[in-house]
Amino acid sequence: MAIKKNQICVVCGNRFTIMEGLFLRDLSDLLKEQVLKVNNDARESSFICLKDMQKLRISKMQGIIDQDLNIDHQMSDELKKELAKDTYVIKNINDTVYGKRTKGQRMADAVAKFGGSWGFIIVFTVILVIWMAINIVHLFGINFDPYPFILLNLFLSCVAAIQAPIIMMSQNRQADRDRFDSENDYKTNTKSEMEIRILHKKLDQLNEVQWPHILDIQKMQIEVLSEIENEIQPLKANNQHERDRNTRHPNRRN
Repeated sequence: MAIKKNQICVVCGNRFTIMEGLFLRDLSDLLKEQVLKVNNDARESSFICLKDMQKLRISKMQGIIDQDLNIDHQMSDELKKELAKDTYVIKNINDTVYGKRTKGQRMADAVAKFGGSWGFIIVFTVILVIWMAINIVHLFGINFDPYPFILLNLFLSCVAAIQAPIIMMSQNRQADRDRFDSENDYKTNTKSEMEIRILHKKLDQLNEVQWPHILDIQKMQIEVLSEIENEIQPLKANNQHERDRNTRHPNRRN
């Protein structure tokens, strides 16, 4: 007994048997949206054939893939543009600060370097001890600065008065170096922040959009495979039945 083709596909309008399709209420939300885009008059009880349903699934999967690829291309282009921008140029501090020093600046740096070392403390202590010993013991009959060492105090005051501005000049140069360092760090951090922000957007796109889309695509693929399997099973059964009949009645083949 032949099964009547009393179901009309809401997409193509052809008649099919109830086994050759599904009702709209049995479809997933994604496929329902696709059917409604094709036919706004579709209802929950509307029928769609397997062929059109597979076409809609493939179209939906292709649309999801194209949309994700476009977003990926846009983010990649944005990242490439950001990387290509010359928004920061790392400067060599040795060239900008130390490479153009004058003789006076080099001398100031040398004095500041020596004045802040143990060598200066040891040498200056030895000079003070020798100075005071000569004037106290009258070594070799020399007594040019008797106690309380007024000349020594004057000498120390002059050294301090001269050394202080020289060290300050060197410190000013160090402040310039720190300023260059800070400027380089700021430009580097700004550039890195923009690049990291774009990379975060790509990761969010993967986590929140593309991976769920991949799961939806896999789900639709499984549904398509299940429908194909359901279509193949009757054919296999008919072939098996035909082989069994031919085996039981071999004379009928002649």
